[in-house]
Amino acid sequence: MKRRDFLKMTGTALTVAAAGGLSPLFGQQTPRPDVVWVEGGEPAALLAKALEALGGMSSFVSKGDVVLVKPNIGWDRTPEYAANTNPELVEAVVKSCLEAGAKEVKIFDNTCNNAQRCYINSGIQDKAEAAGAKVYHVQEDRFKSIKLTKGEILKEWPVYQDYFEVNKVINLPIAKHHGLATVTLGLKNLMGVMGGNRGELHSPFRKLIDVVADILPTLTIIDAYRMLVDHGPRGGDLADVKLTKTLIASPCTVAADVTALELFGHQIKDIPHIADAIDRGLAKVDLKNLKPLKLKLG
Repeated sequence: MKRRDFLKMTGTALTVAAAGGLSPLFGQQTPRPDVVWVEGGEPAALLAKALEALGGMSSFVSKGDVVLVKPNIGWDRTPEYAANTNPELVEAVVKSCLEAGAKEVKIFDNTCNNAQRCYINSGIQDKAEAAGAKVYHVQEDRFKSIKLTKGEILKEWPVYQDYFEVNKVINLPIAKHHGLATVTLGLKNLMGVMGGNRGELHSPFRKLIDVVADILPTLTIIDAYRMLVDHGPRGGDLADVKLTKTLIASPCTVAADVTALELFGHQIKDIPHIADAIDRGLAKVDLKNLKPLKLKLG
Protein backbone atom coordinates (compact mmCIF):
# COMPACT_ATOMS: atom_id res chain seq x y z
CA MET A 1 0.00 0.00 0.00
CA LYS A 2 1.25 3.46 -0.92
CA ARG A 3 1.86 5.93 1.88
CA ARG A 4 -0.73 8.41 0.57
CA ASP A 5 -3.35 5.64 0.43
CA PHE A 6 -2.53 4.59 3.98
CA LEU A 7 -2.83 8.18 5.22
CA LYS A 8 -6.14 8.58 3.41
CA MET A 9 -7.49 5.38 4.96
CA THR A 10 -6.36 6.23 8.50
CA GLY A 11 -7.60 9.78 8.16
CA THR A 12 -11.05 8.45 7.32
CA ALA A 13 -10.89 6.07 10.28
CA LEU A 14 -9.99 8.89 12.63
CA THR A 15 -12.89 10.99 11.38
CA VAL A 16 -15.35 8.15 11.85
CA ALA A 17 -13.94 7.36 15.28
CA ALA A 18 -14.24 10.95 16.43
CA ALA A 19 -17.84 11.13 15.26
CA GLY A 20 -18.78 7.91 17.02
CA GLY A 21 -16.80 8.23 20.21
CA LEU A 22 -14.46 5.40 19.25
CA SER A 23 -10.78 4.97 19.94
CA PRO A 24 -8.79 5.89 16.78
CA LEU A 25 -7.71 3.00 14.51
CA PHE A 26 -8.90 0.26 16.84
CA GLY A 27 -12.61 1.07 16.58
CA GLN A 28 -13.18 0.44 20.28
CA GLN A 29 -15.57 2.58 22.25
CA THR A 30 -13.94 4.36 25.17
CA PRO A 31 -15.48 2.80 28.28
CA ARG A 32 -17.27 5.15 30.63
CA PRO A 33 -16.37 4.91 34.30
CA ASP A 34 -18.79 3.18 36.64
CA VAL A 35 -18.38 6.01 39.15
CA VAL A 36 -16.90 9.48 38.92
CA TRP A 37 -15.47 11.36 41.92
CA VAL A 38 -14.74 15.06 41.34
CA GLU A 39 -13.32 17.43 43.94
CA GLY A 40 -11.95 20.92 44.34
CA GLY A 41 -14.62 23.12 42.80
CA GLU A 42 -17.99 24.80 43.12
CA PRO A 43 -21.16 22.72 42.66
CA ALA A 44 -21.86 23.62 39.02
CA ALA A 45 -18.25 23.01 38.00
CA LEU A 46 -18.14 19.68 39.85
CA LEU A 47 -21.30 18.56 38.08
CA ALA A 48 -20.06 19.64 34.65
CA LYS A 49 -16.83 17.68 35.06
CA ALA A 50 -18.60 14.57 36.31
CA LEU A 51 -21.12 14.63 33.46
CA GLU A 52 -18.34 15.13 30.93
CA ALA A 53 -16.69 11.93 32.17
CA LEU A 54 -20.02 10.06 32.03
CA GLY A 55 -20.78 11.12 28.47
CA GLY A 56 -22.94 14.16 29.22
CA MET A 57 -26.43 14.52 30.64
CA SER A 58 -27.75 13.51 27.21
CA SER A 59 -26.50 9.99 28.02
CA PHE A 60 -29.25 9.84 30.65
CA VAL A 61 -31.89 12.35 29.58
CA SER A 62 -33.40 12.32 26.11
CA LYS A 63 -35.24 15.00 24.20
CA GLY A 64 -38.85 15.21 25.37
CA ASP A 65 -38.29 13.41 28.67
CA VAL A 66 -40.12 14.39 31.83
CA VAL A 67 -37.47 14.17 34.55
CA LEU A 68 -37.76 13.96 38.31
CA VAL A 69 -34.83 15.48 40.19
CA LYS A 70 -35.03 14.18 43.77
CA PRO A 71 -32.91 16.21 46.20
CA ASN A 72 -33.04 15.99 49.98
CA ILE A 73 -35.30 18.86 51.11
CA GLY A 74 -36.32 17.15 54.33
CA TRP A 75 -35.20 19.67 56.91
CA ASP A 76 -35.88 23.26 57.89
CA ARG A 77 -32.25 24.27 57.56
CA THR A 78 -30.35 26.83 55.50
CA PRO A 79 -27.63 25.51 53.15
CA GLU A 80 -24.63 26.11 55.39
CA TYR A 81 -25.87 23.43 57.82
CA ALA A 82 -25.60 20.67 55.17
CA ALA A 83 -28.88 19.01 56.12
CA ASN A 84 -30.31 19.33 52.60
CA THR A 85 -28.87 19.06 49.10
CA ASN A 86 -26.90 22.11 48.00
CA PRO A 87 -29.33 24.42 46.13
CA GLU A 88 -26.63 25.46 43.65
CA LEU A 89 -26.16 21.83 42.65
CA VAL A 90 -29.92 21.38 42.27
CA GLU A 91 -30.00 24.44 40.03
CA ALA A 92 -27.14 23.10 37.90
CA VAL A 93 -28.77 19.67 37.50
CA VAL A 94 -32.08 21.21 36.43
CA LYS A 95 -30.33 23.37 33.84
CA SER A 96 -28.37 20.39 32.55
CA CYS A 97 -31.53 18.30 32.13
CA LEU A 98 -33.26 21.07 30.20
CA GLU A 99 -30.20 21.64 28.03
CA ALA A 100 -30.24 17.91 27.22
CA GLY A 101 -33.76 18.34 25.87
CA ALA A 102 -35.98 17.47 28.84
CA LYS A 103 -39.56 18.61 28.30
CA GLU A 104 -40.09 19.18 32.01
CA VAL A 105 -38.16 18.83 35.26
CA LYS A 106 -40.09 18.11 38.44
CA ILE A 107 -38.91 18.35 42.04
CA PHE A 108 -40.59 17.18 45.23
CA ASP A 109 -39.69 15.59 48.56
CA ASN A 110 -41.73 14.10 51.38
CA THR A 111 -40.20 16.32 54.04
CA CYS A 112 -39.68 15.61 57.74
CA ASN A 113 -40.16 19.22 58.89
CA ASN A 114 -42.82 21.63 57.58
CA ALA A 115 -42.66 21.39 53.79
CA GLN A 116 -43.10 25.07 53.05
CA ARG A 117 -40.31 26.07 55.42
CA CYS A 118 -38.02 23.28 54.15
CA TYR A 119 -38.50 24.23 50.51
CA ILE A 120 -37.86 27.92 51.14
CA ASN A 121 -35.14 27.86 53.80
CA SER A 122 -33.13 25.17 52.02
CA GLY A 123 -32.83 27.58 49.09
CA ILE A 124 -33.88 24.78 46.76
CA GLN A 125 -37.27 26.10 45.70
CA ASP A 126 -35.95 29.49 44.57
CA LYS A 127 -32.91 28.08 42.75
CA ALA A 128 -34.79 25.23 41.08
CA GLU A 129 -37.69 27.38 39.92
CA ALA A 130 -35.32 30.02 38.58
CA ALA A 131 -33.60 27.26 36.57
CA GLY A 132 -36.92 26.18 35.07
CA ALA A 133 -38.11 23.31 37.27
CA LYS A 134 -41.62 22.68 38.56
CA VAL A 135 -41.28 22.49 42.36
CA TYR A 136 -44.27 21.27 44.34
CA HIS A 137 -45.31 19.71 47.65
CA VAL A 138 -46.52 16.14 48.02
CA GLN A 139 -50.20 15.39 48.54
CA GLU A 140 -51.12 12.49 50.79
CA ASP A 141 -53.75 11.15 48.41
CA ARG A 142 -51.11 10.57 45.73
CA PHE A 143 -49.25 7.89 47.69
CA LYS A 144 -50.19 4.51 46.25
CA SER A 145 -49.20 1.08 47.54
CA ILE A 146 -47.06 -0.87 45.10
CA LYS A 147 -46.29 -4.57 45.19
CA LEU A 148 -42.64 -5.14 46.05
CA THR A 149 -41.21 -7.71 43.66
CA LYS A 150 -38.10 -8.29 45.78
CA GLY A 151 -39.56 -7.71 49.22
CA GLU A 152 -38.28 -10.10 51.88
CA ILE A 153 -40.10 -8.56 54.85
CA LEU A 154 -42.43 -6.05 53.22
CA LYS A 155 -44.63 -7.12 50.31
CA GLU A 156 -46.08 -3.69 49.53
CA TRP A 157 -45.47 -0.06 50.46
CA PRO A 158 -46.89 3.35 49.46
CA VAL A 159 -44.78 5.31 46.95
CA TYR A 160 -45.62 8.71 45.50
CA GLN A 161 -47.50 8.19 42.25
CA ASP A 162 -45.61 10.97 40.46
CA TYR A 163 -42.44 8.91 40.74
CA PHE A 164 -43.84 6.52 38.16
CA GLU A 165 -45.16 9.23 35.84
CA VAL A 166 -41.76 10.48 34.66
CA ASN A 167 -39.31 9.10 32.12
CA LYS A 168 -36.11 9.52 34.13
CA VAL A 169 -35.16 10.00 37.79
CA ILE A 170 -32.05 11.76 39.00
CA ASN A 171 -31.39 10.99 42.64
CA LEU A 172 -29.64 13.94 44.30
CA PRO A 173 -28.79 13.20 47.96
CA ILE A 174 -26.40 15.01 50.24
CA ALA A 175 -23.71 12.96 52.00
CA LYS A 176 -24.31 13.15 55.74
CA HIS A 177 -24.27 11.37 59.05
CA HIS A 178 -27.42 9.61 60.22
CA GLY A 179 -28.07 8.66 63.82
CA LEU A 180 -29.72 5.34 62.99
CA ALA A 181 -28.34 4.42 59.55
CA THR A 182 -24.81 5.76 60.25
CA VAL A 183 -24.83 7.53 56.87
CA THR A 184 -27.49 8.69 54.45
CA LEU A 185 -26.60 8.67 50.76
CA GLY A 186 -28.34 7.61 47.54
CA LEU A 187 -30.30 4.58 48.74
CA LYS A 188 -31.55 6.32 51.87
CA ASN A 189 -32.51 9.46 49.94
CA LEU A 190 -35.19 7.49 48.12
CA MET A 191 -37.23 7.46 51.34
CA GLY A 192 -38.29 10.93 50.24
CA VAL A 193 -40.66 9.42 47.65
CA MET A 194 -42.16 6.96 50.12
CA GLY A 195 -45.24 7.37 52.28
CA GLY A 196 -46.60 5.41 55.21
CA ASN A 197 -44.86 5.17 58.56
CA ARG A 198 -41.34 5.70 57.30
CA GLY A 199 -39.91 5.23 60.79
CA GLU A 200 -40.83 1.57 60.40
CA LEU A 201 -38.34 1.29 57.55
CA HIS A 202 -35.49 1.86 60.00
CA SER A 203 -36.15 -1.33 61.95
CA PRO A 204 -34.62 -3.31 60.39
CA PHE A 205 -33.20 -1.45 57.40
CA ARG A 206 -33.84 -4.50 55.24
CA LYS A 207 -37.34 -3.03 54.88
CA LEU A 208 -35.86 0.03 53.20
CA ILE A 209 -34.14 -2.16 50.64
CA ASP A 210 -37.39 -4.09 50.11
CA VAL A 211 -38.85 -0.86 48.71
CA VAL A 212 -35.75 0.62 47.08
CA ALA A 213 -35.19 -2.50 44.98
CA ASP A 214 -38.21 -1.54 42.84
CA ILE A 215 -37.51 2.18 42.45
CA LEU A 216 -33.83 2.55 41.60
CA PRO A 217 -33.16 5.82 39.69
CA THR A 218 -31.55 6.57 36.34
CA LEU A 219 -28.61 8.45 37.81
CA THR A 220 -27.38 9.18 41.34
CA ILE A 221 -25.38 12.33 42.05
CA ILE A 222 -24.13 12.63 45.62
CA ASP A 223 -23.61 16.15 46.89
CA ALA A 224 -20.58 16.30 49.15
CA TYR A 225 -19.77 19.97 48.70
CA ARG A 226 -20.57 20.31 52.39
CA MET A 227 -20.89 17.20 54.54
CA LEU A 228 -22.73 16.80 57.81
CA VAL A 229 -20.35 14.56 59.75
CA ASP A 230 -22.25 14.31 63.05
CA HIS A 231 -25.69 14.79 64.60
CA GLY A 232 -27.46 13.94 61.37
CA PRO A 233 -29.72 13.80 59.60
CA ARG A 234 -31.06 17.13 60.82
CA GLY A 235 -27.88 18.80 62.10
CA GLY A 236 -27.97 22.35 63.41
CA ASP A 237 -24.38 22.95 64.55
CA LEU A 238 -21.89 24.40 62.09
CA ALA A 239 -19.14 22.57 63.97
CA ASP A 240 -20.55 19.35 62.47
CA VAL A 241 -20.19 20.59 58.89
CA LYS A 242 -17.13 19.82 56.79
CA LEU A 243 -16.36 21.61 53.53
CA THR A 244 -15.13 18.93 51.12
CA LYS A 245 -16.12 20.37 47.70
CA THR A 246 -16.73 16.89 46.28
CA LEU A 247 -19.31 15.26 44.02
CA ILE A 248 -19.81 11.57 43.24
CA ALA A 249 -21.93 10.39 40.31
CA SER A 250 -22.94 7.01 38.91
CA PRO A 251 -25.80 5.32 37.06
CA CYS A 252 -25.55 2.73 39.85
CA THR A 253 -26.85 3.99 43.18
CA VAL A 254 -25.14 1.20 45.11
CA ALA A 255 -21.77 1.95 43.51
CA ALA A 256 -22.18 5.65 44.26
CA ASP A 257 -22.95 4.90 47.91
CA VAL A 258 -20.06 2.46 48.27
CA THR A 259 -17.68 5.04 46.80
CA ALA A 260 -18.98 7.79 49.08
CA LEU A 261 -18.19 5.73 52.20
CA GLU A 262 -14.58 6.84 51.77
CA LEU A 263 -15.67 10.36 52.71
CA PHE A 264 -16.64 9.08 56.14
CA GLY A 265 -13.91 6.50 56.60
CA HIS A 266 -16.48 3.68 56.67
CA GLN A 267 -16.47 0.27 55.04
CA ILE A 268 -19.41 -1.60 53.56
CA LYS A 269 -19.70 -3.84 56.61
CA ASP A 270 -20.31 -0.74 58.74
CA ILE A 271 -23.52 0.17 56.87
CA PRO A 272 -26.10 -2.65 56.99
CA HIS A 273 -28.52 -1.25 54.42
CA ILE A 274 -25.78 -0.83 51.81
CA ALA A 275 -24.44 -4.32 52.55
CA ASP A 276 -27.97 -5.67 52.20
CA ALA A 277 -28.45 -3.94 48.84
CA ILE A 278 -25.25 -5.58 47.61
CA ASP A 279 -26.25 -9.00 48.93
CA ARG A 280 -29.54 -8.72 47.03
CA GLY A 281 -27.80 -7.94 43.77
CA LEU A 282 -28.94 -4.34 43.38
CA ALA A 283 -25.55 -3.17 42.12
CA LYS A 284 -25.43 -2.69 38.35
CA VAL A 285 -21.64 -2.95 38.23
CA ASP A 286 -18.91 -5.26 39.49
CA LEU A 287 -18.19 -3.86 42.94
CA LYS A 288 -15.23 -6.19 43.50
CA ASN A 289 -13.36 -4.43 40.72
CA LEU A 290 -14.84 -0.98 41.27
CA LYS A 291 -12.31 1.74 40.48
CA PRO A 292 -13.89 5.19 40.56
CA LEU A 293 -12.47 7.75 38.19
CA LYS A 294 -11.11 10.49 40.46
CA LEU A 295 -10.74 13.98 39.05
CA LYS A 296 -9.61 17.22 40.63
CA LEU A 297 -10.48 20.73 39.47
CA GLY A 298 -8.10 23.63 39.54
